Amino acid sequence: MKRIYVVGTADTKGEELAFLADAVAAAGGAVARVDIGTRGATVPVEIAASEVAAHHPDGAGAVLGIDDRGTAVAGMGVAFARFIQSRDDVAGVIGIGGGGGTSIVTAGMRALPLGLPKIMVSTLASGDTAPYVDVSDIVMMPSVTDMAGLNRLSRVVLHNAAQAIAGMVARPAPSAAGKPALGLTMFGVTTPCVTTIADRLRAKYDCMVFHATGTGGRSMEKLADSGLLAGVLDITTTEVCDLLFGGVLPATQDRFGAIARTKLPYVGSVGALDMVNFWAPPTIPERYRGRLFYEHNPNVTLMRTTADECRRIGEWIGGRLARCEGPVRFLIAEKGVSALDIEGGAFFDAEADSVLFEAIERTIKPTNNRTVTRLPLHINDPEFAKAAAEALLDIARK
Repeated sequence: MKRIYVVGTADTKGEELAFLADAVAAAGGAVARVDIGTRGATVPVEIAASEVAAHHPDGAGAVLGIDDRGTAVAGMGVAFARFIQSRDDVAGVIGIGGGGGTSIVTAGMRALPLGLPKIMVSTLASGDTAPYVDVSDIVMMPSVTDMAGLNRLSRVVLHNAAQAIAGMVARPAPSAAGKPALGLTMFGVTTPCVTTIADRLRAKYDCMVFHATGTGGRSMEKLADSGLLAGVLDITTTEVCDLLFGGVLPATQDRFGAIARTKLPYVGSVGALDMVNFWAPPTIPERYRGRLFYEHNPNVTLMRTTADECRRIGEWIGGRLARCEGPVRFLIAEKGVSALDIEGGAFFDAEADSVLFEAIERTIKPTNNRTVTRLPLHINDPEFAKAAAEALLDIARK
């Protein structure tokens, strides 16, 4: 039977953990209480901290009995993530915590598939939650008061959280039937291309467009790793520019990793590889003073990539895609890679583009299943969008 895992440090938050578990049970949920504390539970639990800690790669000794609290919390986070992924009876997860507990519980939640119910009741939920949520679908719920014993407000907050997780589990979303899903990456400067592609494919596919802002690319690849995509049209690979040159919307070193792991059908392109993103001009690093900039809006400033930077970008992308064993079709738009990189445009630089294209062709290592195609088109030309859509459909036909 599937159970709702109620997770917290039963040494310091035992009273709250017991109250929350009882509230979930009263709402109709089957409960498994999980202790992630390091100093011994003060309330009964179904799964002891020692069982969780044993999932650490170096064993429970790397988590329990350690004097340094930071090391113990980090170790328990690693152990809990491995523990929760090993379970086959998880209907949902609800956690409580302050700084340490939130770090531990959300480390496990982020490792779970998208769509599985996850609620974190936390003292940190009203601040910057990005380090805890990342690109997952964790619901962060403010505890309002600190967790230092139950009070009239904390009882209400925990009761509401229990009702929420029980309702999510009891009434899951209908299974995604019908058209398979595609992930597409888009930026403002590639919108015409991606919009046209989506329009051409929407009759056969559920087109999910992601803003290429770093988190957008990671969200798309999280869906790929979760088995929720049938293919990817990665038209806008600009996050690589920010990763390599200190921009504010970077990819991670794992960009394209999900494509390699899943072997999903992949159609990629050079969208917006002519720019690195920064915030307002005063925030731009001193080393870039004197470069070619374009004010996208008062808060976002774009910097044109040089030929040398384009070489590095092309080699990075080509090297990553060379590791992909699934079907890869990479399309190069010879007449410009963004709305700004067009003859007469603010970022038009045929020499830099030529260096970029050559670097990709040289490093991607084409095979029968991994090809690079040059098209004498601008990336926002309707014919380029048609070619990208057809490349995906051709893979599907084969």
